[in-house]
Amino acid sequence: MIPLIWTIFILHIAIFLINTIGAATIDNLLWLLYLKLPTSLYATAQEQSEAKREVVQLKREMNNTSSQDEFAKWAKLRRRHDKAMSDYEALNQKLSSQKSSFEWFIKIARWLSTNGLKIFIQFRYSKTPVFALPGGWFPYPVEWILSFPRAPQGSVSVQVWNSVCATAVTVIAEIITGAVLQVTKRPQPVPFGAKTQ
Repeated sequence: MIPLIWTIFILHIAIFLINTIGAATIDNLLWLLYLKLPTSLYATAQEQSEAKREVVQLKREMNNTSSQDEFAKWAKLRRRHDKAMSDYEALNQKLSSQKSSFEWFIKIARWLSTNGLKIFIQFRYSKTPVFALPGGWFPYPVEWILSFPRAPQGSVSVQVWNSVCATAVTVIAEIITGAVLQVTKRPQPVPFGAKTQ
């Protein structure tokens, strides 16, 4: 089992990544992956993409056919297009309802595995020290703050460690982002004849 100190740190990294990437982006990616699995929705998704291709092809053919010169052909294409469009909309509506229930399930699972787990750890391990401080290194008020609210004196509590991890992950991410931007930043060319300082 992973020690409590690393569990909390990894949990804060996961929360930061979800907040940075965006929950909607992750939900859409998981939905696309779910559609690739061999489930009943896989067949529906394949039918929907086929119907979409057929609608686009028929629309193109209709646009290339003159409604005045070749009315019979155009009317036939129009009927086929309307039928294909109604089939596509029915499949799309079915997938949309499945997607909304899937997203609801994913949101609950994401909350339980991140913030819910963080709250559970804070209550379950509120009296457990994350790690002990070296004896005599810190004055009493500092030890009291670090062990707040219920951890033994001379140790770091889960609540304090949560705050430290959240801050550390944010600062490390900003440092990495700044370094990457500094390395990838290309110098701007100076226009010919411009004075440089």
